[in-house]
Amino acid sequence: MQGSFEYFLDQLINGTTLGAVYGLIAIGYTLVYGIIGMINFAHGEIFMIGAFISIICFLILGAAGITWIPLALLIVLIMTMLFTAIYGWTLERVAYRPLRGTPRLAALITAIGMSIFLQNYVQLLQSARNKPMQPVFSGGIELMQSNDYIVSLSYLQMFIMSLTLVLMIVFSLVIARTSLGRAQRACEQDRGMASLLGINVDRTISLTFVMGAMLASVAGLIFLLNYGVIDFFIGFLAGVKAFTAAVLGGIGSLPGAMLGGLLIGLIEAFWSGYFTVEYKDVAAFGILVLVLIFRPTGLLGKPDIEKV
Repeated sequence: MQGSFEYFLDQLINGTTLGAVYGLIAIGYTLVYGIIGMINFAHGEIFMIGAFISIICFLILGAAGITWIPLALLIVLIMTMLFTAIYGWTLERVAYRPLRGTPRLAALITAIGMSIFLQNYVQLLQSARNKPMQPVFSGGIELMQSNDYIVSLSYLQMFIMSLTLVLMIVFSLVIARTSLGRAQRACEQDRGMASLLGINVDRTISLTFVMGAMLASVAGLIFLLNYGVIDFFIGFLAGVKAFTAAVLGGIGSLPGAMLGGLLIGLIEAFWSGYFTVEYKDVAAFGILVLVLIFRPTGLLGKPDIEKV
C-alpha cells in the first residue's frame, strides 16, 4: 500500500495542507526581514496567539447560538485577523521601534525575549493544558480507490488550500500595486531615501508587522481546524519551521516563503509516510542545509548588494 500511487497522492495532499500553514507564517518573517533586516523570532508566538483567539471566538459564537459554518468561519477569520494584528502592531511599537538603529544583536535578543514573554503570557491567561475543539468540517470528496485504500480530499483541506491561495493573491497585489506596497519596496531598498521622499517609514514598518501578524493568525486558525487541539507552546516549533521555510525559499522573497513552506510540509509528510515520523524534522533541516550549501540565498532569493 505504501508504495502505491494512491498513497503517494494522499501524502501529497497532507503535505500541501501542512505547507500552507508554514508558508503563511514564513511570509511574516520574510516581510519584516525584507524591510528592516531583522528576524522577528516572536512571530511564531503571534501564530500561537491567533490560534487561541480563534478557539475563543468559536466558543463565544457557539454560546451565542451561531452555528452556521460559513458565517461562523467568516466571523472567526475577521476577528482573529483583527485582534492578532493589534498584537503585531503592539509588538513592533513597544519592543522593536525603540531599538531601531541599534546593533542588530540588541533587536535579536529582544525578539527572543518577546517570544518567551508571549509564551508565558498565554500560559498564565489560558493555563498550560491542551485546548481541544470539536471538528468544524466533516466529509469530503473521494478522488480514487484502490483495493481497500481510499484517497479523499476533505472539505477542510479544500478550504485551507483555497484560503491560502486567495490570501497569497491578495497580499501579492497589495505589495505590487498599492501605495503601501510601493512604500514597502522603497523602504526595503533604502529607508533613508524613502524618508526623504516623504514616505512615513515608521507607519510602513508598523503596517508590515500588521500584515505579517494577520497572515500568521490565519495560519493559527488553519492549525486549529486541522489538528483540533492547541497549547501555548505550538508557536515555537512552528515558528522555527516557518523560519526554515523562509530561508529555504529565499528570505525576503514572498513567493520563496510560500514555496519554502510547501517544501517543508511535503518533506515532513513524505518522510513520515515512507520512513519514520521521529526523524521528519531531521529530514526537513537536512534538506535546508543541502540547499544552502549549493545556493546560499535560498531557492528564489537574490544576493544582497552592499550599498556604498
